[in-house]
Amino acid sequence: MEYQPLLRGSSTHSKFPSWTLFLAVCAVGIGGTFQYGYNVSIINAPTQHIHRFLNETWTSRYHKELNPDLLTFLWSVIASIFSLGGLCGALIGGSMAIQLGRKGALLMNNVIAILASILMGISFPTGLFELLIAGRFLIGINSGIGLCVQPQYIGEVAPKHLRGGMAMGSSIFLTGGILTGQIIGLRELLGGETYWPLLLSSSCFPAFAQLLFLPWFPESPRYLLIDRGDELSCAKALKRFHGSSEYRREMEDIQRECFALDGEKPKKPWQLFTDRGVRWQLITVIVMTMGQQLSGINAIYFYATYIFEQAGISAEKIPYVTLGTGACECLTALTCELYSWMPYLSMTSLFAFILSFGLGPGGITNTLTAELFIQSSRPAAYMIGGAMSWISFFTIGMLFPFIVNGLKHYCFLVFLLECSLVATFLFLVIPETKNKSFLEIKKEFHKLNFGRNTKKKETELYERRQLHDEFQKNSV
Repeated sequence: MEYQPLLRGSSTHSKFPSWTLFLAVCAVGIGGTFQYGYNVSIINAPTQHIHRFLNETWTSRYHKELNPDLLTFLWSVIASIFSLGGLCGALIGGSMAIQLGRKGALLMNNVIAILASILMGISFPTGLFELLIAGRFLIGINSGIGLCVQPQYIGEVAPKHLRGGMAMGSSIFLTGGILTGQIIGLRELLGGETYWPLLLSSSCFPAFAQLLFLPWFPESPRYLLIDRGDELSCAKALKRFHGSSEYRREMEDIQRECFALDGEKPKKPWQLFTDRGVRWQLITVIVMTMGQQLSGINAIYFYATYIFEQAGISAEKIPYVTLGTGACECLTALTCELYSWMPYLSMTSLFAFILSFGLGPGGITNTLTAELFIQSSRPAAYMIGGAMSWISFFTIGMLFPFIVNGLKHYCFLVFLLECSLVATFLFLVIPETKNKSFLEIKKEFHKLNFGRNTKKKETELYERRQLHDEFQKNSV
């Protein structure tokens, strides 16, 4: 995939059609990927304070010291329960996007974020670390829904020549959330021992911001026409997004997709597994989403303190070194030898790791899902991809502290083989999607899905069978 500049260029095709479209991307981003990035990063700053809170609470309740292994386990649960919540959010995000619309699902999602913030904020004064776990679970649900619905909205409102560029909006807000969380988590701000509950509850502010700004923007035009059959509202939304002189081109593209679907209803996730026509698209999404999480990027953000301690960075410098990770985005920290300069070489390698991640999978994965599937399959595809992503996320969140303890400065070697295999898969399988409609991209996968030597009759037979099955359903 290739990306194009958004606001400037040599032709009108490299610019945003209207400021409404640009501001809509900002409005969905602040409560979507920004919220995800923010909550991934802020849990790292109060690590030692939460450890102390767990120890003191345990001693007060049970009148004995908390076992170090149990402390590591509880901390792993607090950090990684976020990903279990994300899994639940991914599983319901697709249904919410269908029932409430893309915009409606995002707005409703903010209620969950506000409730989560309240629970995390009162966990310390009430002496209940269980509320902290519950709050992290809920904010995970919020992030799971946001990561599922936001790319759908952006992918559906973007003109095809800007789809890749607008996708970087999701990545910008994600990394912006990570960096903002790291800045606010500095001990001079909310990362100190007194204010860390406020730090964890501050995720309510992006939620309030989205509730304030997103209602001013239209629903996804594709959703309005294809899912709701509301052609008038679709045309109004397109005029606001693309301008009164340019909206017809997008309207025709949506109408062609609507005609090709011929009334096909949104599919369930399990239906995609039995649909030969999307077999390799689904495999691609699963490989991409699992590969993104298993690359090790979120292990850095969750456990940066552990990593830098093992690398030999002094404790008082760690918050500022961690802040540096948010300013770049992804290769690997492999070594930390006896020489005094090696910890900083390790740190530099970590920054390179984050940078390469931001230039690659960080900005592409979610948008690629929108591009590989047409309207009827897209919500289910996001549910499947999201589920795979969050399961991988949870696995890394639970296991990585023990990997660090066991492998020390070689902890990132476990991700090396995985990254190499995923890169090879992407090179061999994924076609270029630049400047192609969703229907054109679907055709690119026909050879893979039906075999390179498949005769034209076989693909026509499959398409006829699909139309016949849908006709039968509509007749009933």
